[in-house]
Amino acid sequence: MSTDVIMPQMGESIAEGTVTKWLKQVGDQIKRDEPLFEISTDKVDAEIPSPAEGVLLEIVVSEGETVEINTVVARIGQEGDVLAKSTTASTPAPAKPEPAAAATTPAPAATTPAPAAPAPSAAPAAMSGNDGGGVATLEDQLTERRRTKSSPLVRKIAKEHGVDVSLIDGSGIAGRVTKSDILSYIDQAGAPAIPSAPPTRPTVAAPQPTVVFPTGERVVREKMSVMRKKISEHMIMSRRVSAHVQTWQECDMHNVVKKRAAWKDEYAKQGVKLTYTGFIAEALVKALQAFPMLNASLEGDDTIVYHQDINVGIAVALDWGLIVPVVKNAEQMNLLGLANSINDLAERARTKRLSPDDVQGGTFTITNPGVFGSLMGAPIISQPQVAILGVGVIKKRPVVIDDAIAIRPIMYLSLSFDHRLVDGAVAAQFLAHVVDHLEKP
Repeated sequence: MSTDVIMPQMGESIAEGTVTKWLKQVGDQIKRDEPLFEISTDKVDAEIPSPAEGVLLEIVVSEGETVEINTVVARIGQEGDVLAKSTTASTPAPAKPEPAAAATTPAPAATTPAPAAPAPSAAPAAMSGNDGGGVATLEDQLTERRRTKSSPLVRKIAKEHGVDVSLIDGSGIAGRVTKSDILSYIDQAGAPAIPSAPPTRPTVAAPQPTVVFPTGERVVREKMSVMRKKISEHMIMSRRVSAHVQTWQECDMHNVVKKRAAWKDEYAKQGVKLTYTGFIAEALVKALQAFPMLNASLEGDDTIVYHQDINVGIAVALDWGLIVPVVKNAEQMNLLGLANSINDLAERARTKRLSPDDVQGGTFTITNPGVFGSLMGAPIISQPQVAILGVGVIKKRPVVIDDAIAIRPIMYLSLSFDHRLVDGAVAAQFLAHVVDHLEKP
């Protein structure tokens, strides 16, 4: 008896994943929880462990192929099953020419009662890839095609923009419409909207710009990685969905710097590296408890979902992209617990040891470009959240304190928020709450 290996869901908004590398080949022995293959999504690159011990009988999805979650990508069984699998795999080979032979001999089909139906039905039957050997009716094929036409995420985007998915030519397997397909379709402004709302921009599809380089200029071209491409798609979607607004405040980190210097050795004895991110996360949690609107999300056009758990995503920069693992139930942790969780998630993100649960359920995100010297930024919201906190570099600056000039470590904080749900006054008060907790911890 074999065990199916499925494509896991690596985030609550993730509907598909790409197999980037198989770490085992057909016939290899594998232990339970041993890394089997690597996948890439718009949220995470990860090694997926084997769900069972045995022999890798079959690889169903090849490297570089993108499939929906819960799709069978491989099968694992016992050593005695390898021969059976190989013999059964050899039988479909001669069966494939049958539809072609039938298509090239239309004479028998012409004797059927329907005068013109057999000719068009033969082509869809050949394309449908039926394994049972029978010829499905055209209606059955179209029904099946509509069923597998798109993922739930694609249908959600289509509903939000009034797009009829059946009008889009999909580039995925069996004509499936991918997220990239529908976003490109919407960007080209050629999508006929279902509601009769007046268009807000020209409906003429603009051609994609072609980059022309001077003759003789040396360039190097390479394909975007799967993760980079999916990040791109998610960011474009977020800008299209949310009404992005930013607000900034400066923060005097004098007290935090002193406390970190006093406590870091004690934390190190417990195996925890105390960073400024831990203090910022603690201040953020306090602010989210005071302003639950920032720990919410929108469901549809008119329903607000208030999350009772505070799950803080921490953006981790990698050499090959960006990952946002999530600290779950952050409201139940003190500074030590937050620092420990953040360090653990960051380390496992860099070594591709995150589990699917580690990147799901985020309700708010912190991104810290300040570690690279960035003064401030205006980050893009991670859907379906309604805000994201950007952290700038901590740098000594002259400031006025009690009518006197002093040198203090100053940090700029930025808050990108969704104006559909959060008003400017609430966003400013929320950010002030974060600053107040950091300045007076």
